[in-house]
Amino acid sequence: MKWKLLKFSKLSKREIVVIFLTLFLVGFGCLMVYCASCYSAKYRYGNEYFFLFKQLFGVVLGIFAMVFFAFIDYHLLKKFRYVILAVCVVLLLLVFVPGFGVKSYGASRWVNFFGISIQPSEITKFALVLFLACYLSEHHDKIKTFKGLIPPLSIAGVLCLLVIIEPSMSVTMCLGFVTLFMLIIGGMNKKHTMLFSSLAGAFVPVLILAEPYRMKRLFAFLNPWASPQGEGFQLIQSLYSLGNGGWFGVGLFNSRQKYLFLPFAESDFIFSIIGEELGLVGATALICVYIALVLCLFKIGLGAKDRFGCLLACGVGIVIAVQTILNIAVVTGSIPPTGLPLPFISSGGTSVAVFMAAVGVAISVSRQSKSK
Repeated sequence: MKWKLLKFSKLSKREIVVIFLTLFLVGFGCLMVYCASCYSAKYRYGNEYFFLFKQLFGVVLGIFAMVFFAFIDYHLLKKFRYVILAVCVVLLLLVFVPGFGVKSYGASRWVNFFGISIQPSEITKFALVLFLACYLSEHHDKIKTFKGLIPPLSIAGVLCLLVIIEPSMSVTMCLGFVTLFMLIIGGMNKKHTMLFSSLAGAFVPVLILAEPYRMKRLFAFLNPWASPQGEGFQLIQSLYSLGNGGWFGVGLFNSRQKYLFLPFAESDFIFSIIGEELGLVGATALICVYIALVLCLFKIGLGAKDRFGCLLACGVGIVIAVQTILNIAVVTGSIPPTGLPLPFISSGGTSVAVFMAAVGVAISVSRQSKSK
């Protein structure tokens, strides 16, 4: 397999737009991470730039990763799909190993290597996309049969199982949606789509009933004011934040909810701070940027020179779209609270670096398509 290197002068307009939108999102994310965390970081760590520095580290790493993957032939990833999957499985298991796993707020979702924390589930999303893109491109004639669906559903099921026992229902749901949508664009027929959608939908209540804290979150979602100092506190503060923003917001750095009222203001609920400081207009503009980026990724997929490239680029777009929708739905009280970062923006070095690397892969697909 040859490494194909193209000069930046040969970037297409669509690739330039994707790069610009990605850099805009991560740059805006750094600004909002600082806006949302400067007070809590100063109060808890004695350094108002604590979360910003961590985010900048992830962004710098992400830029290198995006450039690296944009400059290599994306077909190389095909050769390493099982290795990447195996690494993800090992990392997901290491979160439970004392000395490696880091537990926070009752969940084991991080692995620590030499003082650097990695969240394996963030990598797992795109490892699943890579595997599905490989399988669906190589076995597109079998995907319409029940037997042909067993391998991808089995791999997705194993990954979902490892993630749900962390526990992380939000990432599990994200993996489930990504699998479903990729199987649909890969050629799964309507009968199987309805069957597996129904089974997945029926399994969600089981997951909620399996953990008491999920039941509390569900009741808090249905009526957060029934426990304003308990499970409903976070959602209420999020709604206060969004409501306070009005049409045009209170202005950058002027959020009130960031003063320790809104938990996880710099991470899972950063969209609330965006809504408060920039208002409905600013929040809507941000959503439009996400839509533009996802559409560009889908167009790259549709213009790919082969089925694998098409599924790979579209898969990256699907992950971004699903995770963005779920995060905003939680923040606005449209679905029960779950812990899922806003892509490119929420505080989290692993998340921003991995998402930028995935965009680099999509750019590689676009660059390779010029030779078809």
